[in-house]
Amino acid sequence: MREMTPRERVLTAMRRQPPDRVPRELSWGAFTPALMEIFRQKTGADDPAEYFQFEVRAVSLKDTGERPDFSPYLPANLENVTIDRWGVARRRGTFFHFERMIHPLRELKTPQELNRYPFPEPLAPGTHEHLDEAVAKLHARELAVAGDLACTIFEISWYMRGMEQLLTDLVLNPDFATALLDRVTEIRKVQARRLAQAGVDILRLGDDVSSQTGMLISPATWRAWFKPRLRAVIEAARSVNPDLLIFYHSDGDCRAIVPELIEIGVDILNPVQPECMNPAEMKRQYGDRLAFWGTIGTQTTMPFGTPDEVKRVVRERIATVGQGGGLLLAPTHILEPDVPWENVLAFFEAIEESSLCVA
Repeated sequence: MREMTPRERVLTAMRRQPPDRVPRELSWGAFTPALMEIFRQKTGADDPAEYFQFEVRAVSLKDTGERPDFSPYLPANLENVTIDRWGVARRRGTFFHFERMIHPLRELKTPQELNRYPFPEPLAPGTHEHLDEAVAKLHARELAVAGDLACTIFEISWYMRGMEQLLTDLVLNPDFATALLDRVTEIRKVQARRLAQAGVDILRLGDDVSSQTGMLISPATWRAWFKPRLRAVIEAARSVNPDLLIFYHSDGDCRAIVPELIEIGVDILNPVQPECMNPAEMKRQYGDRLAFWGTIGTQTTMPFGTPDEVKRVVRERIATVGQGGGLLLAPTHILEPDVPWENVLAFFEAIEESSLCVA
């Protein structure tokens, strides 16, 4: 088999055809800050994607520009916080890179109050004009491009409302929940179309709707509230590019809704946590309809395995999930400070060694 370009390799694998070798990346393209500092010390480099030669790069809308006045919706005298375009305030937590959120919609009661809230303009000036050039430059380097629209509906909604309150709304205040989720969905549809217009190869959507013991909400609740809205976002993007690959992320065990994700147009499942989902079994059950992105455990293999064990798991994933195509290898989340640097090197070395065997 001839050597593919990085873009060809990713698109071939994600369309469930055999690539020349398995593509790879780090989840979300980066390390946590502590491990990033080790990366800089060990390599003298600043960009893991360039250093390790990821075949795929991400673009996204920028969270820049002037903010509306969110002060009526947030506590007075906030200090040491950042406020995003949705009005969600974040304060650095006390544990590594974690943050504490302040939810601006927590105290609202009615759809009428929600209508007065300053939701972000979907394509505000300064947020999207860079996309076309950014995608074109990456394509000129023969790299695959993923357009990120993470925290698509469920997560950004609970970031604004608070998770407990949003879940309560689904039962006790459905008019409010409907108004909030519909507003978020309409914004995401516009943004999804814009990313498709920019020429991304893959649209990365996702919401953490499951824990490691199963769904956070019942499949029936997901089906009623989130499935049709996610479908609408996918259809909006595919109205621009019918061949666009759709990636869906949920941490945890989301097996209960996988057939319905496929039904509404998802092509790629991420991250396929091996602590709660057997990647080889997922391949056997859904490999004719889904590709898989991830599969290397960040709670088990990466922090606690030896370098030889990391290599063994990588080889196993390539032999099972990667059989016939359909795999992009990555840790299932960004790598935490307890991951030994030797295991990071072993992850990439094992992929290179397997590539030599294929060649």
